Amino acid sequence: MKDEFISLLKSTGRTGIDAVIDYLCKAGFFEAPASVQRHLSHDGGLLEHSLNVCRVALKLREAMISLKPDVESRLPENSVIIASLLHDVCKTNIYRKNTKYRKNEHGRWEPYEGYDVDYSRFPVGHGEKSVIMLLRLGMELTNDEVVAIRWHMSAWNLAFQSYEDKCNISAAVEGYPLLALIQAADGLAANMIENN
Repeated sequence: MKDEFISLLKSTGRTGIDAVIDYLCKAGFFEAPASVQRHLSHDGGLLEHSLNVCRVALKLREAMISLKPDVESRLPENSVIIASLLHDVCKTNIYRKNTKYRKNEHGRWEPYEGYDVDYSRFPVGHGEKSVIMLLRLGMELTNDEVVAIRWHMSAWNLAFQSYEDKCNISAAVEGYPLLALIQAADGLAANMIENN
């Protein structure tokens, strides 16, 4: 899976992609879980989730173009690959393995290997953290990619408590088809393909 991920990213030819790949390798992206308790909460889950989102997004792109051909120019394949594979880079280097406990079928507590999350290193939010990390690594992103990565969590984002963020997401949803595509692909991957 790692080779497929890297190959897809390199296929975009985007400025800064090698620095991003190098960082992801060093920071543990490819070994991280996708979540602590929900979807793909195992080693390599984040890589698996990112590829699932990309596969779904590319298929959705094809379907949308067949239904509405004029949307093709607003959904460049490179942008779909970049936004889908890199939407969760904010999860790099935040998970720590630990021993947790759960009751077995006999009602007795038993240990199992799980994860804790540490957001303290750079607590700026989810989508915005991914964008900031990519830009700091020298990645060249289009406005559509920034918006799609920033707002991919949609209503699951705590920032929706702010009037300004409500206005921003409303404008983004209406004007950025890549955002709608990434939101849909992320949700479909997590809730249908990866549903435990």
